[in-house]
Amino acid sequence: MKPLHVAAFTGGRDIPGARFRVRQYIPFLQQHGIEMEEFHARWSSWPPTTKILRPFWLAGTVFDRVPSIVRSHRYDLTFFQRELVSTLTTLEPFTKRPRVLDVDDAVWLNRKGRTGFRTILRMCDGAICGNAFIAGYARQWNDNICLLPTAVDTDRFVPLPSLQTGRRIVGWSGLGAGLTYLYEVEKALLGVLNKHKDVVLRVVSEQPPRFRHLSPSRVEYVPWSPFNEVRGVQEMTIGLMPVEDTPWGLGKCSYKMLLYMACGVPVVVSPVGMNAEVLALGKLGFGPRNLSEWAEALEWLLQNPDEAVTMGKVGREMVTQHYSVRMHAPRLASFLNRAARTSEEQ
Repeated sequence: MKPLHVAAFTGGRDIPGARFRVRQYIPFLQQHGIEMEEFHARWSSWPPTTKILRPFWLAGTVFDRVPSIVRSHRYDLTFFQRELVSTLTTLEPFTKRPRVLDVDDAVWLNRKGRTGFRTILRMCDGAICGNAFIAGYARQWNDNICLLPTAVDTDRFVPLPSLQTGRRIVGWSGLGAGLTYLYEVEKALLGVLNKHKDVVLRVVSEQPPRFRHLSPSRVEYVPWSPFNEVRGVQEMTIGLMPVEDTPWGLGKCSYKMLLYMACGVPVVVSPVGMNAEVLALGKLGFGPRNLSEWAEALEWLLQNPDEAVTMGKVGREMVTQHYSVRMHAPRLASFLNRAARTSEEQ
């Protein structure tokens, strides 16, 4: 059977969506007869903060994409991990059909990006959505939807073989833009850290946190890199994912929560959107709704280490069963093949 060749356009080499919704699938898709090649942006995915530089950024970004747009016509299908230029529709109509769009965030809530998002959805032959909330919105503009969570490579993100001794680590991992959610639970963290002198807060991110109340001596900042991202999570005693209960929060795909669970780390997460769906799978952590409940959940896990370990094992099992790349790769392959066939028949 002739393989399906897919040109995948992503937002950048280190963009999480590119790494976890495209690149990590490539070797698994090969096992299902799909050859995917990634074309990632070399310029920043977002416009510079200095407005005078934005026209140069836009021109450079578009010009940089032209050769890969031309090359896309040698492939059987075009895959957009996001728009080619942040919040805008630019060269997408010049790519090869059929086309599919991958969506892992509530991008339409950005006023500037709303029109571009809808336009790209209409010109695509299908959309891959990271959770049910995103899928519900996307169906207004494209009825060929594949619900595909941001899955975890469970062969790479694994629990440590033995329990760590010494200090305990309450951890958070994510993009710097998400630190604002962590700041919202700072007071709960402060009380717990003051009570447990052997506990530190670890932040794994591309930018350091700026807490108002926590002492720097109780915060361990680990600059993110692809080489330390697994170890940074594996060593955690508890994994945190606070999220606001808003449409933005409903658009989150719970990936950091799933990473913690894959590494056998019990979680304390806001029970919002997909987080609540994952929590409902089993006794794998807590879903506090206010600062008092956040403090209580952290305290319970620190006071009951054996039960915390058991929760971590349940979380690992749930990720392996429901959210692993190995499990979802056949579904993605089936959708891409179907999108290609449907377009040929039209």
